Amino acid sequence: MAGALDGIKVLDLTRVLAGPYCTMILGDLGAEVIKVESPGGSDETRGWGPPFTNGVSAYYLCANRNKKSITIDLKTDEGIATIKQLISQSDVIINNFKVGTMERFGLDYETVADINEEIVYCSITGFGETGPYKDMPGYDFIIQAMSGLMSITGTEESGPQKMGVAITDILTGLYACIGIQAALLERKQSGKGQKLDLSLYDAAVSSLVNIGSNYLMSEKIPVALGNSHANIVPYQTFNTSDGEMVIAVGNDNQFKKLCSIIGKPTMANDERFRTNADRVEHRDELVPLLQDGFLTKPTAYWQEKCQENSIPCGPIQNIAEVSMDPQLQEREMFIEYEHPSAETVKAIGSPLKLSRSPVRYELHPPDPGEHNDEILANLTFSKNKN
Repeated sequence: MAGALDGIKVLDLTRVLAGPYCTMILGDLGAEVIKVESPGGSDETRGWGPPFTNGVSAYYLCANRNKKSITIDLKTDEGIATIKQLISQSDVIINNFKVGTMERFGLDYETVADINEEIVYCSITGFGETGPYKDMPGYDFIIQAMSGLMSITGTEESGPQKMGVAITDILTGLYACIGIQAALLERKQSGKGQKLDLSLYDAAVSSLVNIGSNYLMSEKIPVALGNSHANIVPYQTFNTSDGEMVIAVGNDNQFKKLCSIIGKPTMANDERFRTNADRVEHRDELVPLLQDGFLTKPTAYWQEKCQENSIPCGPIQNIAEVSMDPQLQEREMFIEYEHPSAETVKAIGSPLKLSRSPVRYELHPPDPGEHNDEILANLTFSKNKN
């Protein structure tokens, strides 16, 4: 069964996470992805660890399946000639070099479009290709700090905190994937490709969503609320007699049910708590009352009662618990495949569930230059292998 992007050829000049994550998704969907690295392998994540399995980094494995690898020295005329041959055969080229690097290689958008006017050219940088910050290096941690994300993560006591994963890389990779597919659809109408200029900074700021809107509408600078919500109460963690759980009350009817199951039904009629807006205003009075109720029973009891009353709730699980979750097992969110160096690899699967063109896991994350011979054989002239 063909993948949704079967027939699309992607030339991947990216490394680390944002770009590779994007191209892995495209590969999962059936695109042919050719990962380009310098001889010996230039993706830094190959060395990021531990953990390693037989010298292969778990970090590298997480974002590079369904790709072929070729090693090319872009500092040589021969290397540039090879890339240009690949460009002529490709639908997409994506890079995350610093601003100006592709121009120094003679691979700016105008030159690439002259070779192949139908190509979709995607550039990922820290701050974009325009503006006063365009030449600054961009790393996820820096972007989380500058974008406002860290200022609303954590608590007043903890101070600003970064998220536990490189979230701005992931968001930018997803936006790149969306933009590339949109450009490919538009190409069906115009017959031409176009350039995408994506930045981690832009993507991070876009993720502020309601918190950003709250500030723009009120000009009140938001504060870090830890596990509480800026606009909804109660929507946070609560301690139970034996642990901790999350309660996410989304409407007034759910709040009434919550008051009933903790044995305080009249609290729902308290004028301080009748509506969500009231509860947000009086959160400091309401939350301790709810917390007192939750401390009387264990987590399992509250989970059962909340689920019986359709009140959104959930346990705080560690990664080991997540990996054994029967829901995720049923959804095939954990996969295994064989790798020539790392042997059996356990990985997180794709969340994309397409009925007619499902994702496929056909290629292991490649070793550097693993497909040199195969790829070069398809070009129109011969050359020395790197």
